[in-house]
Formats: sequence, C-alpha cells, structure tokens
Amino acid sequence: QVQLVESGGGLVQAGGSLRLSCAASGRTFTNYAMGWFRQAPGKEREFVAGISWTGVSQYYTDSVKGRFTISRDNAKNTVYLQMNSLKPEDTAIYYCAAQASRGPNLNAVDYWGKGTLVTVSS
Repeated sequence: QVQLVESGGGLVQAGGSLRLSCAASGRTFTNYAMGWFRQAPGKEREFVAGISWTGVSQYYTDSVKGRFTISRDNAKNTVYLQMNSLKPEDTAIYYCAAQASRGPNLNAVDYWGKGTLVTVSS
C-alpha cells in the first residue's frame, strides 16, 4: 500500500500561484510514476501532470502547459505541483496519484490521495 497526502490548496486570485505537495509513505517511492489529476464541480476527473520515477520526464495536459510544473524529491518521498498564472477554470479538487510504472503518462493509477481544493477567484 502507498498512502498519499496532499497539501497546499487554498483560495487564490486569478493570476496568482500555489504550490501543491504530496507526501507519500508505504512502499518504495521510486517504484512509482507520480502525477496530479483534478476534478472540477460537475466534471469528470482529468489528468493534469505526470512525472517519471526518476523525475527526468514530465507530461502535461495542454491546458496547463507553460503554467504548471511538476517535480519530485525522491529523498523526501514528495511530489510537487507548482501552479502559476492560475485561472478560474483551474478551480477543482486536485488529487495526487501513484502508478507502478516508469513513464510520466499515468493511465492506470494504483493509488490516490484524498485531494486538496484549489479555488481561483476572478
């Protein structure tokens, strides 16, 4: 089992920044590609960003490219999502995800966090 705990969500004005963190515990962190998904009210959960087990490769959905950056610190068992130039449409619950694979494209998530709410006001 892998336990994932997100933090860093909150209320921010449009154009502002937030950094989300996800602390992992349980099995070996470097066995997992990590990522972030989000779910806006009334919408399905969608992929946002992923990072390979080494941290070398990243993958983003088009709507966040150039604004969001995913990174990981394997010594701290933590993955981050730096979100800049936030827009009201980024408002959602953001979920941390772990997948037992190496590449950054998460398509079969093994573990989920409980989520952290990000609200962007206009």
